[in-house]
Amino acid sequence: MKTLDMLDYPIIQGGMGIGISLGGLAGAVAAEGGMGVISTANIGFREADFWDDPREADKRALEKEIRRARKISGGRGLIAINAMVATTGFADLVRKAVSCGIDAVISGAGLPLELPELTRGSDVLIAPVVSSGKAAKTLKKLWEKRHGRKPDFFVVEGSQAGGHLGFTREEVEQGKAEPLLHILQEGVEEAEGIPVFAAGSVFDSEDIRKCLAAGARGVQIATRFIATEECDASSGFKEVILKAGSEDVTILESPVGMPGRGLKTPLIQKVKEGMRFAPKKCIACIHTCDPKTTPYCINKALIEAFYGNKEEGLFFCGGNVGRVNQKTTVKALMEELTSEWRKG
Repeated sequence: MKTLDMLDYPIIQGGMGIGISLGGLAGAVAAEGGMGVISTANIGFREADFWDDPREADKRALEKEIRRARKISGGRGLIAINAMVATTGFADLVRKAVSCGIDAVISGAGLPLELPELTRGSDVLIAPVVSSGKAAKTLKKLWEKRHGRKPDFFVVEGSQAGGHLGFTREEVEQGKAEPLLHILQEGVEEAEGIPVFAAGSVFDSEDIRKCLAAGARGVQIATRFIATEECDASSGFKEVILKAGSEDVTILESPVGMPGRGLKTPLIQKVKEGMRFAPKKCIACIHTCDPKTTPYCINKALIEAFYGNKEEGLFFCGGNVGRVNQKTTVKALMEELTSEWRKG
């Protein structure tokens, strides 16, 4: 039976797509006693048949990455996937991960209302990503009513997180979103005993201490893991992140239909100026994206970023990216983050 007690340290490495957190990073984090997370977002982008048959390419690649992560972990920690509700392959990839023996499924970019059904009959831990106590309460009630079960844990994500955000653009840009610790406390209260992990702007052991004091079981951290040797991103992607300052961060509109936090790149600047970059080939990867009107193809932009193409890439990152300026290893980072636990 899979449980959170299988973690030596309650640290989740946040899922980052496309290709930033795959089996290499996830396995290394699990090997240090944490929860390593593989992002399922167009995970098969390097498969030979990806552009012709993306669904099969994604499932094949996901199986490979889960197997790779498991081997690297040495049986320690937990291996999870992060699956976005907004993606058209969401259900198929969750089912595939379950069949491959994944330990947990973390799901956001929409409310994962059917996640319990997709994992029924397994002992896989399931967790929604929410940005308010109200959302946690609503989802918990809906799961209990429709599926007769509760989440195994919640990831409560604040407005300083990287990637897609569960807030309006106005809330984020005008500072109207509640601070993470406030949202966390609400989430803990509404979770009614279900473990809660805090995410978004969690950077060091002091941040972790504050989250634990506010009632969190643990934390989820993503951007800091990009600077590790084991991160699956290209060296070009890592260099862009390492050189970025706080002034390089912006809130952008994503074809997913949600605001996102990432770097100011030539692509994003041109889009803000009203330019459009129509998809050359659409694989219908996002439910909410209309290829006839979308300002750019998020799939292509994220793939370009993976390879370090700053001109055409979309580089998602958290609000603390300016503090990430030195390469490290997963082992060293985990030792730093868990220093207080180790003292105990």
